[in-house]
Amino acid sequence: MSDQGQEMKDMVVADCRDKMAKAITHLKEEFAGVRTGRASAGLVDKLRVDAYGSEMTLQQIAGFSVPEPRVLVINPYDKGTIKAIEKAIQSSDLGITPNNDGQIIRLVFPALTEDRRKELVKVVKQRAEDAKVAVRNVRRQARHDLEALEKDGDLSRDELDRAEKELEGQTQKVVAEIDELLQHKEQELLEV
Repeated sequence: MSDQGQEMKDMVVADCRDKMAKAITHLKEEFAGVRTGRASAGLVDKLRVDAYGSEMTLQQIAGFSVPEPRVLVINPYDKGTIKAIEKAIQSSDLGITPNNDGQIIRLVFPALTEDRRKELVKVVKQRAEDAKVAVRNVRRQARHDLEALEKDGDLSRDELDRAEKELEGQTQKVVAEIDELLQHKEQELLEV
């Protein structure tokens, strides 16, 4: 195999690993946005707020703290943005009414009902399944690219087989990580 073929194979495999890692990161962000019975900055930090004449994420204009398990405190860096932050929270799908004292905004999370918990478990299972599909699509594309290298003569059959085994191992590892994240999130949701 040529040096160029080895380089191209390494690039395909590295690109595949990178895309799979991004799928995991994306899933973690999605899971953080699914409300459990606990308060978490992950539920609101990506909320879009109209402030200073443009749209910004809440994490750019405020700090967060969780003084109690069901209470999230949002501390705007500029008190003039409180109304805009409240408006963003009210128009989100959180279903929580913000309380402010002119300095900070307090969100009190009610306990989840059993039905809502089961609904959310279905949501996270679907998101995990979507992530697995994305990972498998990345593997399929990488395989396709490697087979093209072999067809062009840049990669031997043995090298192709080794690279495909490496991709398969990486895919299994990432799918196992997705399953672990899902199991953890399910436990979190079903915890009363």
